[in-house]
Amino acid sequence: MLVTEGLTRRFGGLMAMQDVSLRISRGEIRSVIGPNGAGKTTLLNLITGALPPTAGRIAFNGRDITGLAPAAIFALGLVRSFQIPLLFSKLSVRENVELLAYGRLRRSLLGRFAGTRLLDARVQEALERVNLVDHAGREAGTLAHGDRRLVEIAMVLAAAPDVLLLDEPTAGMSPAETERTALLLRGLAPAITLVIVEHDMNVVMSISDNISVLHRGRILAEGPPAKIQANAAVQAVYLGPGDLDAAS
Repeated sequence: MLVTEGLTRRFGGLMAMQDVSLRISRGEIRSVIGPNGAGKTTLLNLITGALPPTAGRIAFNGRDITGLAPAAIFALGLVRSFQIPLLFSKLSVRENVELLAYGRLRRSLLGRFAGTRLLDARVQEALERVNLVDHAGREAGTLAHGDRRLVEIAMVLAAAPDVLLLDEPTAGMSPAETERTALLLRGLAPAITLVIVEHDMNVVMSISDNISVLHRGRILAEGPPAKIQANAAVQAVYLGPGDLDAAS
């Protein structure tokens, strides 16, 4: 569903990403982990067109998307969220969700024929998934941090993605909010392919089919959670045996 081959990005003399190759299957939940500065957000920026690669290629659903603009990639069904929730604080929760739903629909033949009925259905389904129907009329800026993150998840879900890239979706959430969000994300597959950058190892180990570990812009290790837990190199450079054991 999503492939990168030899993905490389330089910033002047700094090599931020070097020769990163990924193969992510349809319906898979792939977590991308690594220490700060490992290149995780750079990877998402390259995949979604926010940054052009210095070298390498990206394919989505069999199509080469290397060098496409972010709007064109979004229109194809590859959608992302960000580390900090990007909401229109003065608009209602529903209006924020409607924006992404409309943004995707207006680029599709289906959207031009279905009109507002499909838009309303997608918005309502997204709000129900994140349990924010009762808050739909509230200004987004008045919500607590955890609910603001859920609004952004609803926004990207309303865009009906085929592949969804989430950048630290549980950051700043309480333990209870984190647990609910992890269950939500696990339930999205296999209908949606997920690529998740996440620091909470309990979340990573509980929902991932496979994990890619980045270190200094390269792939250090890759595989299912049990294999990553047992990897001595991962323990040495990032997690530490205690952290891995605690997340099992």
